[in-house]
Amino acid sequence: MCQNIELRFKSFFCVMYCSSECRQAAADQYHRVLCLGASQEDPDHPVNKLKDAWRSMHYPPETSSIMLMARMVAAVKQAKDKEHWQKLFSRFCSRAANEEEEMAHKLLGEQFKGQLALLHNLFKAALYDDDLSRWFVPAGFLSLFALVGTNGQGIGTSSLSQWVHACDALQLPAQQREQLDSFIDQLYKDIEKETGDFLNCEGSGLFLLQSSCNHSCVPNAEVSFPNNNFLLQLSTLSDISPGEEICISYLDCCQRERSRHSRHKILRENYLFVCSCIKCVSQTDELDVTSEEEEDDEGEAEGETEGDEAEDEMTDV
Repeated sequence: MCQNIELRFKSFFCVMYCSSECRQAAADQYHRVLCLGASQEDPDHPVNKLKDAWRSMHYPPETSSIMLMARMVAAVKQAKDKEHWQKLFSRFCSRAANEEEEMAHKLLGEQFKGQLALLHNLFKAALYDDDLSRWFVPAGFLSLFALVGTNGQGIGTSSLSQWVHACDALQLPAQQREQLDSFIDQLYKDIEKETGDFLNCEGSGLFLLQSSCNHSCVPNAEVSFPNNNFLLQLSTLSDISPGEEICISYLDCCQRERSRHSRHKILRENYLFVCSCIKCVSQTDELDVTSEEEEDDEGEAEGETEGDEAEDEMTDV
């Protein structure tokens, strides 16, 4: 019993791991490059300066995306077979723009130009490596940034999410179901005022197989983290025939209920494509009007000043 307790939370240079095996795996893959050791609390350490800059630009989980990029660099730096890791990362989509559709990722907008330049300089100062020089030039950094933004999967293990799923499974009379759903909707709205878009998200990860699944507004599979760790599970939502494509949704449940125009706006800005799933095709004749929720958002935005716009947070990476 004492041995189990001892192994439950092992630390490696001020970083907590769930077991000695997990600690060793991290050390072998990337952590030796990123370990700060005695500089863990030094605000002037290049890695800490990078983290702090990202925190000032982004909702929680503050460090997940920028440090995911750092781990990619560290993994290549530590690897004996550097070419293998670079080929592995090249399998993820990394385009920051879709020239054919004349789309650019929303985070490349003018309002983020200064923030991206700062992050690029700090990233280069903290992690530059000759073998990865293409990731450290401005265009390469934007490509890497877009790779994480487009392919990164939020890792959510919150107890609230599990409770909501349990509520969804309850067999209730129609009136009670309506009351419960209304309560949950309001609860999410109240909490999201403090958390932004990351209520059920403790981190971000790259999963090669999951990232190859295309989007549908009526998905036949969904992503979950049933073991409350970083292990991703892909579960079916309906029967899937042999040869049928497995599709997940890049939109959350609430976003999927918005108008076709609103869904397309989110997908264009964040994933650089125009959706042509069954639902979108069936709604082709709809007017290009936004959902009520988006109209509310735009109404609030109209009251912002130029100074407010300058404070925009990079909440989608």
